[in-house]
Amino acid sequence: MQASDRFGAHVHRDVFDRELLLVREGVVRMGVLVETAIDSAVAALAARDTRGAAEVVAGDRAVNEAHAELTTLIVTTIATQSPVATDLRFLIALAHIAYELERIGDHAAGVAKRVARIGPMASSADSSLVTIGELTGSMLHGILRSLVDLDAREARAMAGRDDEIDRLYHSYFERALERMRTDPAWVEIGAHLLFAAKDLERIGDRATNIAEEVVLLSTGEVVDLNP
Repeated sequence: MQASDRFGAHVHRDVFDRELLLVREGVVRMGVLVETAIDSAVAALAARDTRGAAEVVAGDRAVNEAHAELTTLIVTTIATQSPVATDLRFLIALAHIAYELERIGDHAAGVAKRVARIGPMASSADSSLVTIGELTGSMLHGILRSLVDLDAREARAMAGRDDEIDRLYHSYFERALERMRTDPAWVEIGAHLLFAAKDLERIGDRATNIAEEVVLLSTGEVVDLNP
């Protein structure tokens, strides 16, 4: 290879590395937005805070915009930089993570929308439902930390928390149905809370999907952490 070719390859790699860094930083910033949305939605649920819930719903636009910008950056990087197989895998994994974060943001907004509907009807939420929300937020935080560190062990450990989220969700589901059977006045509230509970349960599933991508990025291994 001539010196000019080597220089050109070096410059090309520098450009790609900068764009890859921009993608990673964008995913992390998007993750922070989504974490904040979850925490705020759960706080609104606990306090029946309709104003806080409305802020979460309005804030989902920022998550969607961040996702659109990341998608454009990833597609442009692939199209202009012709990444090798390892780099392409990294970009595609980050694209998958960004998609899951966008969907998690939708679920957080879904919880907030239910709070807006039931706020005037009741004074407090079932404590286990709030616990589920807090667990999902903590789980996602740990998984995003594992992404920054590319720590497959941490990603696996955090994904394991989804079992507890599922257990609490199914227990809450049964209690809510029983109350709806015996207390007709609570049926409307109960239905909204069940939808909120399902949104929280889905956040756990999607956080697990992100953990799988972290394991792939860290080890090259394709895993199913939520069989």
